[in-house]
Amino acid sequence: MRPRLWAGGGGRELTLLAGCLGTAIVFSLASPYFLLAANLATILRNSIELLVIGLGMTFVLAIGGIDVSVGLVMGLAAIGVGHALLAGLPLVLVVLAGPIAGALIGIMTGSVIVFGRIPAIVATVGLLGIYRTAIYAFLGGSWLSGLPGALTALVRMPLPGGVPLPLIVILLLYLVAYLLLRWTPFGLHLLAVGQDEERARLAGIAVRRVRFLAYVASGCLCGIAAVSYVGTYRNVEMTTGASMSLDAIAAVVLGGTSILGGRASLLGTMLGVLLLRMLVNGLTLIGVPSLWQSVVTGVLLLAALIAENVTTGQLPWVRLRRPVA
Repeated sequence: MRPRLWAGGGGRELTLLAGCLGTAIVFSLASPYFLLAANLATILRNSIELLVIGLGMTFVLAIGGIDVSVGLVMGLAAIGVGHALLAGLPLVLVVLAGPIAGALIGIMTGSVIVFGRIPAIVATVGLLGIYRTAIYAFLGGSWLSGLPGALTALVRMPLPGGVPLPLIVILLLYLVAYLLLRWTPFGLHLLAVGQDEERARLAGIAVRRVRFLAYVASGCLCGIAAVSYVGTYRNVEMTTGASMSLDAIAAVVLGGTSILGGRASLLGTMLGVLLLRMLVNGLTLIGVPSLWQSVVTGVLLLAALIAENVTTGQLPWVRLRRPVA
């Protein structure tokens, strides 16, 4: 049977869409600024990196894996992009620096998990500490700030009709991901591995290769997000990407991708990201401290996991068994 790319026949996506509309109504009543065009543009702008990282997390969760280090992978890749700018490299090389650096880090992550045969949650928690230290070492305790504006001009370049370039890139990435998952052997294998690794192995699927490539793809997408981040803010901070991992997991699980693996929803991921960013923006407008905004993300993630338990009859524990060879 061909694996589904949506959850519950579209029910989760419709619920999320209703949630986004309800959130917009509530915050428009609470603040006169929420529905202003400038504020809506801000919500979209603040969603770009999370949309890209969330796409990679969709791949990872679809195979039954997890990666709590993706935010810092983006931070490390952003350092590579920043140094490429400072070195005066051609713009095409600066843009390539992000996905290349991210893919290299993804190779490290995938190697530790797949070939090191370490459970994903344990491996990525350990790598989280390593990547955090690496960021501190590369930055020397300070920021990369005042970076050249060539990349910023590219990121902010409007296309015909005023559509921002990053939005077109995101739509293309999601389109490629859809075609990959829906119509290629790799996409079908990826979801099959998430459904049942042992059955996938018996069916002749190269389980370890599929799992490894999922982490490499996630790392590459983190690098693309890093290009957008550096181009937008023209600096790299010590805390760049620190809170992105929880947001990415929450958005993807809210969107209907199963944390147990075997089911993915690209549209759900997009709506999950949009809902999270709308909530953060609305709470900021009504004066809720940022500390409580992270609580909202945690509550939504727990709610999504409870919904997973109710609908599947399984507790959504992250798999701790040894990977299949």
